[in-house]
Amino acid sequence: MDPELEAFLPLFPRADLSDPVTARKHLAELSAAVPAPDTSGMEIEDRTVPADPAVPVRVYRPHQAQGAIIWLHGGGWVMGDLDTEHPWAARLAQYAGAVVISVGYRLAPEHPYPAALDDSYAALAWAAEHAAELGFDAGRIAVGGHSAGAGIAAGLALRARDERGPAICFQLLNQPGLDDRQETWSQRNFTDTPWMTRDKTTDAWRHYLGGAPATPYAAPARATDLAGLPPAYLATAEFCPARDEGIDYALRMLQAGVSVELHQWPGTFHGSQAILSAEVSQRQITELGDVLRRALAA
Repeated sequence: MDPELEAFLPLFPRADLSDPVTARKHLAELSAAVPAPDTSGMEIEDRTVPADPAVPVRVYRPHQAQGAIIWLHGGGWVMGDLDTEHPWAARLAQYAGAVVISVGYRLAPEHPYPAALDDSYAALAWAAEHAAELGFDAGRIAVGGHSAGAGIAAGLALRARDERGPAICFQLLNQPGLDDRQETWSQRNFTDTPWMTRDKTTDAWRHYLGGAPATPYAAPARATDLAGLPPAYLATAEFCPARDEGIDYALRMLQAGVSVELHQWPGTFHGSQAILSAEVSQRQITELGDVLRRALAA
């Protein structure tokens, strides 16, 4: 493991999603400790997407933005909100020069699948309809996220393709959770890795699916047809249970004719980019912004 990351391991709370309320509290505390991003070059506005129920979003508008991304936070479908995601959404907007629409989707287990996907789809449709008002070209809308949020983004791209929904120009998938079956080599062998363990992954999927069978929109690794999806950037962490499902999904998209950039970050673990003092974390976050900037300018 990267020595700069390893030094922080004792400070991380126990990886546990068996008690969602406590887990949310721990994530909020971790997020509050992250250094504040520079938001001087952008406008930030909380909006509400008219849906049933209404969906809260936070819109980050850098000056002279090139395009937009529907951004979905991580947290195992159980944790996270607009406030915990603020440090990362703001940095992405700053580095990419793009409008970032951070979505406060409903959380499991109170609201299992398809609540999060429905909220995200409503946000995508709203953004496409209000692109001029929000300050970007409607033909330049990407979807993306981290961890569970990246899994939702992948499902969103599949659904938009199948339902002929709003056009998506790019997928930005950072350490996505894609497969509820937990049968890959990394899922079977990385059972006690930092922040994300096999038990935590099992609890996350149990909360998200709510006892229902997984569909390809819930677990995109189950999709049999990946043709016609938007170009993608997919990043994985070396010591992460979800590593191999991400790599496999990237390879399957490539084999289906989708243009993909795949980056496997050595020495990292799931979510380790939150340790901003580490050089590798700085490179990871900067790269997400650079990749999105290039995709939206194409």
